[in-house]
Amino acid sequence: MKHFSFESPERLGKIFYKQPESFTKYTEKEILSYMIGATLYMPATKESIAKDVITKKFKQLVSMVIDLEDAVGDNQLDEAEELLVKHLETIYYALENQVLTIEDLPLIFVRVRTPEQLRRMTSKFGVFNKVLTGYVFPKFSYKNGKEFMEIIDDINSEDTVLYAMPILESSEFIYKENRMESLLKTKEILDSYKKYILNIRVGCTDFCGLYGIRRNVDKTIYDVSIIRDCLADILNVFNRRDESYVVSGPVWEYFSKDERILKPQLRVSPFEDRHGNTGVKKRKELINEFLDGLINEVILDKLNGIIGKTIIHPTHIKPVHALYTVTHEEYMDALSIMDNAEGNVGVLKSQYANKMNEVKPHYYWAKRIMLRAKAFGVFNEHQDYTSLIIEDDEE
Repeated sequence: MKHFSFESPERLGKIFYKQPESFTKYTEKEILSYMIGATLYMPATKESIAKDVITKKFKQLVSMVIDLEDAVGDNQLDEAEELLVKHLETIYYALENQVLTIEDLPLIFVRVRTPEQLRRMTSKFGVFNKVLTGYVFPKFSYKNGKEFMEIIDDINSEDTVLYAMPILESSEFIYKENRMESLLKTKEILDSYKKYILNIRVGCTDFCGLYGIRRNVDKTIYDVSIIRDCLADILNVFNRRDESYVVSGPVWEYFSKDERILKPQLRVSPFEDRHGNTGVKKRKELINEFLDGLINEVILDKLNGIIGKTIIHPTHIKPVHALYTVTHEEYMDALSIMDNAEGNVGVLKSQYANKMNEVKPHYYWAKRIMLRAKAFGVFNEHQDYTSLIIEDDEE
């Protein structure tokens, strides 16, 4: 897999100063955790999952979650489990018969409901576990987390690498009187199994459901004050420099048109200045599809230290990945900081002559920028996210 691998060599050369690096499920964990990007959820009952993976139906897709939990009704569960085994079997034999290579295989995760189901499904999968990158654990907390992680520890071996992605989404994290104690207790469990934790996901839909609220299509999750405060505490605990995890952004759940209440949130100039009338037209399309709300939320995700995002529609993949691509200015600042980390210089003038870079305070930021650069690449000067969103044939 490689982000933007579907682009032509000419287009990649034009847009990128440093192109994204290739990866597979066997890539070093620290780097792999940044590669996940926009993770597409789909129910295990979807008939075409294996076919879509093998035929590369979604050319931008690099990570996906096959869901046995909320997306599957209780009365569908047996059917969903049987179909999931068939999906993985089909993909496994496509790999064995070289119809598909490991380099072509997206990162595939299964979201299970309970530790009991996890144990049962890993037994059913058998050798087909090799298709998976790992499992997603809903409503993960200190109450059930150890049981989930003990199973992951049991099923990992020299031949099998399977990661965990816990989801924090239950009441003990959103209810303020319980939150910090619950976060710290949960972190103790995760710290004990850190080598298996690829990233930590946040279930803001479940959080909102506990209060009977829902953000609308032209607002971000950060406009919901209860959720914003909870996200701040989760990042406070799990995103600290000395013992950090990758925290992934909450789902963007809209994909259809609706009546717009607020003004669009995309400025005209980044589209018009670089792409003229084509850019203006593309901006209008994004606004009509309400993707300006997604773009705004991803910008706020990044600002708060979040890497990657849960999505439920393929049209969301490219905007998310484009926004996580590192700008030339960010990269040059980070490179300067990293290059001087062992020297006697404490403060450096930015190559762009618009800021001061302090080596010690900005070192962790610079390290994260370098990891993002490996995953999503670095833009050339005078290129930005609009360069990737607008296709060659639209120019």
